[in-house]
Amino acid sequence: MSVTDLRARSKEMQGRNLMLQTTVDQIGDDLPLFGPDGLGLDSIDALELAVSMEKVFGVNVPNSEVAGKALRTVNTIHDYILEKKGTGAPQ
Repeated sequence: MSVTDLRARSKEMQGRNLMLQTTVDQIGDDLPLFGPDGLGLDSIDALELAVSMEKVFGVNVPNSEVAGKALRTVNTIHDYILEKKGTGAPQ
């Protein structure tokens, strides 16, 4: 799967599993997912993202510390998936 495809699938996963007020096309790769300056996701959304990542990509998010780093943006999700899948350095 290409880098672009992985980012697109990540955005699709977010759009499908979260109650976003934003379209998938409006989610920037570096847009913060949490907080008032981003999509405004909350802790329930973080749990939904973690469960979805496991279902869609086979990647586990083991705890809140890891989630806090991995689930910041589409790019951090992308990098975390690549790291856990062992497909090389993030691009």
